[in-house]
Amino acid sequence: MKILLTAINAKYIHSNLAVYSLKAYSQDEGVELAEYTINQRSEDILMDIYKRRPDVLCFSCYIWNLDVVEELVRELGKLMPDLAIWLGGPEVSYDAKDVLCRLPMVRGVMKGEGEETFAELCKIYRCCKHTDGELENLAGITFRRADGTVIENPWREVMDLSKVPFVYQHIEDFEHKIVYYESSRGCPFSCSYCLSSVDKRLRFRNLELVKQELQFFLDHKVPQVKFVDRTFNCKHDHAIAIWKYIAEHDNGITNFHFEVAADLLNEEELKILEGMRPGLVQLEIGVQSTNPETIRAIRRTMDFGKVSEVVARIQKKGNIHQHLDLIAGLPYEDIQSFAHSFDDVYALKPEQLQLGFLKVLKGSYMEEQQKAYGLEHKSRPPYEVLYTKWLSYEDVIRLKGIEEMVEVYYNSRQFTHTIEALEQEYTSSFEMYDRLWEYYEEKGYGSVQHKRSARYDILLSYILYHHPKKVQYYRELLTYDYYLRENAKTRPEFAGEYKVSKEELRTFYENEEEKRKYLVNYQAYDRNQMRKMTHLEYFSCFGKYILFDYMEKNPLNQEARTCVADFQDLHRK
Repeated sequence: MKILLTAINAKYIHSNLAVYSLKAYSQDEGVELAEYTINQRSEDILMDIYKRRPDVLCFSCYIWNLDVVEELVRELGKLMPDLAIWLGGPEVSYDAKDVLCRLPMVRGVMKGEGEETFAELCKIYRCCKHTDGELENLAGITFRRADGTVIENPWREVMDLSKVPFVYQHIEDFEHKIVYYESSRGCPFSCSYCLSSVDKRLRFRNLELVKQELQFFLDHKVPQVKFVDRTFNCKHDHAIAIWKYIAEHDNGITNFHFEVAADLLNEEELKILEGMRPGLVQLEIGVQSTNPETIRAIRRTMDFGKVSEVVARIQKKGNIHQHLDLIAGLPYEDIQSFAHSFDDVYALKPEQLQLGFLKVLKGSYMEEQQKAYGLEHKSRPPYEVLYTKWLSYEDVIRLKGIEEMVEVYYNSRQFTHTIEALEQEYTSSFEMYDRLWEYYEEKGYGSVQHKRSARYDILLSYILYHHPKKVQYYRELLTYDYYLRENAKTRPEFAGEYKVSKEELRTFYENEEEKRKYLVNYQAYDRNQMRKMTHLEYFSCFGKYILFDYMEKNPLNQEARTCVADFQDLHRK
């Protein structure tokens, strides 16, 4: 009897914590795992599953993979009519009966937490050949009897999170993958768009167990551990204990990602965060909207004033990457209101600003309010908003374009200084990105895949069109941004003529080889090697020679260290 647990991830670098937890908890050596991605051809996945010849096949279902899963299920039902197919995960738990009606080849759905349910299901298939009588006594499932009748069993009581096994003993299997870790389940909040609000039973993993497992990651120098806790800092002593531990045991390599409510961070937590190594921790903060009426309507608790203070304080220290989120399509938020929310959050200057779109999840309170909100969404996953009573589809299209511009010109961190200067030309940051997207649309750039260097050329052409008197100023800012991130030996076209002469370069690196005035950590390198490992640029708008040092990059944004070179160090006396 072969039982195959199958995950179809959004990207290759992702791993599916759920299927690993189910397998580990079941303690069934006959359970196998298979992981694929939505970028693979469904035909290739189909063939691979068929060649594995499972007797029981279980899929982990989410909004990003449900279409692929349903396609595979339909084809497998034709190829292997005796195969027992089970589905689980948030995308099928809340409408299990409907799932079975539209997928007659599926035997059943595991609802909610799956560890205990899956373990018992394995025992049933091993011992009883999945008789209806045994399945009728299994909590946490909806299944199809042999006569076709669909039976909805009650949901299972939640389990002690500390009983879930640690799944990373063979950490080598997760090389080049993001490692996900869970120290709590549930959420204290009731946000109307989120399924975490459906289950209020918040539980925490034993702290001593957590510390042992974090030490395992540290000992193995795992590059990144991403906590999947919905609001990591909702229990202060839990968060403090974990943050203290990783700060005290920092290996200089591992990065930890947390989703937090910034307005809940207290003084002790902030002091711990401020003392951490740059790059040790990154924080994701869901703001979603700054419209008070919207915040009330989505049943969210947030003090944006406090959020702003905390984000600014953390940013001032400069050691923690902050990722802030907004959601378009929420109730009572029209395009003007969203623009205001955008400007509010953008002004905080997070390292990343994610402009997302409302997804109407099955089982959520938002789904119940569709009629009241005049809310229409796509029929297939991810059920993204099309329009609302306040936001038209034309507005959604416009915001999609602005989202792309933010991704390209802000979140890439490749145009930092240019964009900061360009913002000053507009009444708001939202207007700037809106105008930039209009330019992309006019020129037909929006539907084209562009190389990185082409993005610089396009931005410079936009500036030439809208701000022709400042082209040289922005050309030099673009050049500065370019060399901050890349030690390019081929000069990009947008940068124009190189203004440092061969004689100036030779003099500078000869002096540096002798004095090590700017490159103190280059003792092992001669003048030619130093020249290859750095870049020297003259900026006429600023009247300065800038040296870019690529050995000493900022661990937070990966920008090169820069310093102003004195004129006399480039010219012989």
